Amino acid sequence: MSKWVLPVGRSLYAFGLASIGLMHFYFKDFPGVIIPVFPAWLPLRLLCVYVVGAALTAAGIAILFDLKGKKVAAWTGVALVVLVLIAHIPNQLSGAYRAVLGAWTNTIKELALAGGAWIAAMSLSKEGELPRWLERALPLGRYFFAFLLIVFGIDHFLYAKFVAMLVPGWVGAPMFWTYFAAVALIAGGLGIVVKRVAWLASLLVGVMIFLWVPMLHIPRAIADPYTNVGNEWASVFEATAFSGMALMLAVLSKSESHSS
Repeated sequence: MSKWVLPVGRSLYAFGLASIGLMHFYFKDFPGVIIPVFPAWLPLRLLCVYVVGAALTAAGIAILFDLKGKKVAAWTGVALVVLVLIAHIPNQLSGAYRAVLGAWTNTIKELALAGGAWIAAMSLSKEGELPRWLERALPLGRYFFAFLLIVFGIDHFLYAKFVAMLVPGWVGAPMFWTYFAAVALIAGGLGIVVKRVAWLASLLVGVMIFLWVPMLHIPRAIADPYTNVGNEWASVFEATAFSGMALMLAVLSKSESHSS
């Protein structure tokens, strides 16, 4: 399985990350998942947009072609965690909806993307490239991703009527699929952190999210490509990256279970 699943997963993550980076150039703005509100007092806003976009695009390319991929992935994860701490969390805590779980969606997504960078770094097994503290931090990527899955599963229950509206009409039974996805996300998030079933949970989550890309996300992005700095296209690229993260975890978890 590792011969093709691992590189496919890493490629999906790298493609998603680089594509979010390219969005900065197309929209000349930050997608909400990266920076929610740019501080008005900071100068050179457009330059900052391009610098962040170029950095994400370059990181995706480096991970895809393993151009010092482990080091780039590890430090990309650090940079995304820093953005969560200095941009997302203060913005959320100062807002009127800080107690609303759904309002934290982009914060949790960026934390998961940071975790994905660390998962990608673990999939590139070169020793001695990272400081010891950063090497020890890489396994946290699994928990960042699991946290996203569990929270998004809970969101499906809390906002079931809204989520049901996202189910394509041709699928039918929108409430059933809303609750089915909720259970699947929570079970997947819990399964990813349970060593015995982590590889299977990760694989199933990866396939599920990947299927959502053509079934749900791409049609919505085509129908509404521009609103909120291309939020629907950002969702396409985020879901692509998340599916890749899950596939990488499937292989890494399988290897860990065999070595124990």
